[in-house]
Amino acid sequence: MAKILVIGGAGYIGSHVVLELLEKNHQVVVFDNLSTGQRENLFDEAEFIEGDILDFEKLKNAMKQNIDVVIHLAAKKAVGESMEKPAIYASNNITGSINILNAMLEANVKNIVFSSSAAVYGMPQYLPIDEKHIKNPINFYGYTKSLIEDLIVWYSKLKDINYVIFRYFNAVGYDSLKRVKGKEKNPQNLLPIIMEVATQKRDSFQIYGNDYNTKDGTCERDYIHVSDLAVAHEKAVQKLMEKNGSHILNLGTGKGTSVQEIVDSSEKIISQKLSYSYAPRRSGDPAVLVASSDLAHKVLNWKPKYTNIEDIIQTTWNMEKNNG
Repeated sequence: MAKILVIGGAGYIGSHVVLELLEKNHQVVVFDNLSTGQRENLFDEAEFIEGDILDFEKLKNAMKQNIDVVIHLAAKKAVGESMEKPAIYASNNITGSINILNAMLEANVKNIVFSSSAAVYGMPQYLPIDEKHIKNPINFYGYTKSLIEDLIVWYSKLKDINYVIFRYFNAVGYDSLKRVKGKEKNPQNLLPIIMEVATQKRDSFQIYGNDYNTKDGTCERDYIHVSDLAVAHEKAVQKLMEKNGSHILNLGTGKGTSVQEIVDSSEKIISQKLSYSYAPRRSGDPAVLVASSDLAHKVLNWKPKYTNIEDIIQTTWNMEKNNG
């Protein structure tokens, strides 16, 4: 059992991670500025500190509670926005992460789990992508994640910080037992947008490109259930507490699902036709992006449980229905 500071613990991924940590009887402190996180996603068993990662003093004070492990999930993550507003992403993602690392040093906290992204890889040179693949981000969001990874590795060399860095692929779904109450705000990803069309919150959506060299012409992505991500984080905490070295690990299923398959499966599950149209390809969108997570299986004995896309869509639809 460890005492864990979850920065960004009221957000979409963070709330699922907190839930898993509490299930495994860890002591949890959530640190969140509630800009995208939500009060509904706070659990009574976890202490809550409302604070921003740009507030160094507040961060430092949060660390001085005999924290064993920091889980850093606080980032702005909209790819398009990062290209239009790089200053916001530099300030929040990069400066905020430097503050977290420096606060850890001051409080003598030696372990961090960092939420990175497959966006650090850029266009795939081969598939499935493993951790040896070169980093070559093609958007500013991916660049911020790559830079923070490098900072963590340097702090590890210089100050004996131990880390597990997770490169997520496409996080989807919600807790199957419906314990996470707050729906993600302003979703930018395909599945939540589909759900908003299904409930008439949006009129329609677009599929960007139907002429790729894939099984049906639409992009294929590796969709990983958020509860599987949460389990990996708890296993990373165990690994760090055992002082078993530092690791950079992909988290995905190794299976590609096309945009069209997501749409068709959604229509079946919600029993309605969806309004959508095909639009030209977006620049920088690879045809296929699929992970190898063999290393995560080897290092953490982790394997995704939710590999059926219908289960993932169903949990997302449950959340959408419950949120009117």
